[in-house]
Amino acid sequence: MSAGPASAIAWLRTTSDFPYRRNSLNLFRLILAFLVLVAHGYYIVGRNDSPGFNGENLGGWAVIGFFVISGFLITRSRFRSDPGAFLIHRIGRIMPAFVVCLIVTAFVFAPIALWATHGSLAGFLHDGPTPLQFVWSNLFLHMETYQIGQSLSTVPYPNAWNGSLWTLYFEFLCYLIVWVLGGLAIYRRSITAVAVVWAATVAIRAADLVGRTGGLDGDFDLLSRLAPYFLGGSLIYLIIDRWGLNRLVGLISIPLAAVLMVFVPGLGGPLAAPLIGYALLFLSTFIPQPDWVARNDVSYGFYIYAWPVQQLVVIFGGGRLNIALYTAICALITFALATASWFGVERHFMRLARNATTSRAPQAQVRAVSAVDLPGPPSGETPEPQKQQAGAQSGAETARA
Repeated sequence: MSAGPASAIAWLRTTSDFPYRRNSLNLFRLILAFLVLVAHGYYIVGRNDSPGFNGENLGGWAVIGFFVISGFLITRSRFRSDPGAFLIHRIGRIMPAFVVCLIVTAFVFAPIALWATHGSLAGFLHDGPTPLQFVWSNLFLHMETYQIGQSLSTVPYPNAWNGSLWTLYFEFLCYLIVWVLGGLAIYRRSITAVAVVWAATVAIRAADLVGRTGGLDGDFDLLSRLAPYFLGGSLIYLIIDRWGLNRLVGLISIPLAAVLMVFVPGLGGPLAAPLIGYALLFLSTFIPQPDWVARNDVSYGFYIYAWPVQQLVVIFGGGRLNIALYTAICALITFALATASWFGVERHFMRLARNATTSRAPQAQVRAVSAVDLPGPPSGETPEPQKQQAGAQSGAETARA
């Protein structure tokens, strides 16, 4: 056998630990957030031809990627930290930037939109839903109010200031599921037990698809839609933690996941969740990312600010542009706001959360917690090296889908 084929076979057979210090998950999450912006842009400008396949638009598939990656990283975080520290880090990661986004939307974006479309701010503080109603009703992640007065009454996609934030509530519910299950020894030690939990979420989704909801509401429908992906990521964490990341399995998982996602209606995505996770993790080990992206995870800020930016760009005439140019303008503005959110809000509060937990933890546990707990989007968590690098630069890290 020649050296070429022999080396290729040896490469394929290689199994190694997942390189938490050297991967491109920050870049992957940023790309996923950008795909959400792309998909939403079609609807926001008034078009109905948003790209997608198998009954899901491109943005939906991107959110699925967020949830799978988040399931992998959040499970690792739970297994390496105590229950209290885990919750503090999760709240510190997701809530501050979310609340700031609500406030900026209500008291900066909305009055700009109202003035631009109506020529005055008359009724801004009093016409319902008021800015304060918008902030308060959505304050605890569950999106109850999308409108602020008449500020978006004239756009093609009216009265919706942020159609992306709804996923955060369900991501946090998934955090709580892993928080509870992570306290059980069998969940920590048994791949079979985690596989059973994931399979149960797929079965629940199957029942939901045929209308067997037991009378539960739309929140149950949405949770049943997203939980299989998060728990699929959780399952892949245990598999890779136990057996390592195998390159041949990684390569095979890509076409297998694609076949399920494209050709199997309804349950194709949930069934593919572990394969999606394995494929993304495998690809993240050799696709490079810029050093700046490795140190600064702006994907969460990009995700939460994209929709309101897209609405504002439409108000100022961007909706009449070519869709590619419109998307590029929105992406640049959103990236700037995401960077401001990262440096001005997210790193700061994650540092506070980390300091609050490590100051009372045993030294061995301090190392474990600080290495991993610093999105999704909807969903993700910053890999170990990026967190440590960011922390060294007086920033706190990210965890989102």
